Amino acid sequence: MSTTALPRPAPPVAAVDPVARVAVDVGLTHLDRAFDYLVPAKLSCDAQPGVRVRVRFSGRLVDGYLLERRADSRHDRLASLERVVSPEVVLTPEVARLARAVADHWGGSRSDVLRLAIPPRHAQTERAAVPVPRGAGPVGDPPPAEGWTPYGTGAALLTALRTGRGPRAVWTALPGEDWPARLAEAAAACAAGGRGALIVLPDRRDLARVDTALRTRLGPDRHVALSADLGPGARYRRWLQVSRGQVRVVVGTRAAAYAPVADLGLVAIWDDGDDLYAEPRAPYAHTRDVLVLRAHLAGAAALLGATHRSVEAAQLVATGWARSVTGGRSALRAAAPRVRALGDDAAQARDAGARGARLPSLAWETAGAALRSGHPVLVQVPRSGYLPALACEQCRRAARCAACAGPLGLPKGTSVPACRWCGRPAADWSCPACSGRRLRAVVVGARRTAEELGRAFPGALVRTSGRGDVLDTVPSAPAIVVATPGAEPVAEGGYAAALLLDGWAMLTRPDLRAAEETLRRWVNAAALVNAGAPVLVAADPGVPAVQALIRWAPAWLAERELAERSELGFPPACRFAAASGRPTALGDLLATARLPASAQVLGPVPAEHDQERALIRVPRSDGAALARALHQAQGVRSARKAADAVRVQLDPLDLL
Repeated sequence: MSTTALPRPAPPVAAVDPVARVAVDVGLTHLDRAFDYLVPAKLSCDAQPGVRVRVRFSGRLVDGYLLERRADSRHDRLASLERVVSPEVVLTPEVARLARAVADHWGGSRSDVLRLAIPPRHAQTERAAVPVPRGAGPVGDPPPAEGWTPYGTGAALLTALRTGRGPRAVWTALPGEDWPARLAEAAAACAAGGRGALIVLPDRRDLARVDTALRTRLGPDRHVALSADLGPGARYRRWLQVSRGQVRVVVGTRAAAYAPVADLGLVAIWDDGDDLYAEPRAPYAHTRDVLVLRAHLAGAAALLGATHRSVEAAQLVATGWARSVTGGRSALRAAAPRVRALGDDAAQARDAGARGARLPSLAWETAGAALRSGHPVLVQVPRSGYLPALACEQCRRAARCAACAGPLGLPKGTSVPACRWCGRPAADWSCPACSGRRLRAVVVGARRTAEELGRAFPGALVRTSGRGDVLDTVPSAPAIVVATPGAEPVAEGGYAAALLLDGWAMLTRPDLRAAEETLRRWVNAAALVNAGAPVLVAADPGVPAVQALIRWAPAWLAERELAERSELGFPPACRFAAASGRPTALGDLLATARLPASAQVLGPVPAEHDQERALIRVPRSDGAALARALHQAQGVRSARKAADAVRVQLDPLDLL
């Protein structure tokens, strides 16, 4: 006698709003949408919007976030939620809207953005009682506005933050400014008005400075710092304090841009031109633009601060989205160092006073006088290491190995050049173009520069700061500090002088942002020098970036760059997309995408690893249509299970 198994009865569903819309973490572009599931009655209390859930999708259990509960669905047959991972609400409505907007703007998937926005669950930390910070609660009196008075409308900015308004400002800090204190005052003004504040920094050094400034201004336990340097437990504990509304002031690095700050009133970013803000993971959104979008969606204030001004920030001012906040002429004259250009390499080569240290006589004398004053001297070089590359001294052609055509270098501790690919010595090298036999460094690294300066100034302490060994601070004592851009330590009492070497190496890079980025590096270094102290830059004084440094006018250069790019159709005046992949796959994507009529396809051209790269340009008004078209094309290829992937990146930094 055979028996027939009866189907298992479906569990009873929730009496109220039995349908859950779930963002499923599947990572496939064509599935970038919410899916409906039934909510079993036993899970109804825990299955609230924002919690983590597990659902069955295509026969397997996957993670997801419950977005909302509904009374009905457009679909007749629905699977049920398998379980609620935790009743902890980790996805707030504001961050959910932001994630969708970021994905749409950059042609990506919401699941990719949520991976960046929400840290991995740390169950032990979540189950433990997260302590309420002792200093939690309303902030007292608003901060004084004296620090912002040199900026004209700066005091009004603090007042607007305290009264709950949403001003948007691009702030160019004066040289020598205690900018961490100013950011802390802005956050404190916002907190005094009962709203939350979020400050994003490029790296751990800047984070530590602002963290200290916030502790000084707000008192202990009134803010949290979020960064990847924290262990998973500590980071998740602090993140939960923010998510639960126990702390409303947050400072952090790139990922903190998505922190679930309650009643957000201010988003602020420092040094928005730093390339550390470029997210290396899909959808490759830039932190500055994420915060601008977040301020728009949340109705919050936005503050973009830096000692320089990026072209994107200049565009925000030009379009009227933000107002410029700068110091007056008298304040600038009182705070700025004295900048002088040394001229180009040809002029330096004719100078008999170089004394073997790549320094013209003026730079050598300036450094010596600064050391005698009892304070350190800052020397900025474009690269770390020893001698990254060599070239013919006569015609400047790159020196290459006669055996394998690899680049020649000078190994540490030797005077004989050798191939950096095969290691073969090249003692008898001669230039195939001009028959010259003398070599010169294309870019001299920090360690080699430190050695040369040590010989030029015997007895002086020489310190280096760069990749692998970055100094945070140096004491106020005679020393030569050789640093790469971005690794310049803060000197107690300031630097007595600064030498900015090899300016031509940065200015002549084949990069759309070469002038803007070079000025950013120069200004950031020169801002560490005492007011009225000398800053010497080894570059042609006629170059606009050098003129901007001499006049201390970063906004002028940003506006000039914006005008030129608008005329030529370059970002940010236009939106670009870069698509790279194998030729067949790239051609398939371009053929599938329904690009706007205004789209101009440039390329494809050969790229690395047997791939090709194509650029797509549209006016800014068609930027959303371009992102949508590329996302849909990626979805079509995903649904077809195309073998070769194509990497699509909107608004790439490395355009040229």
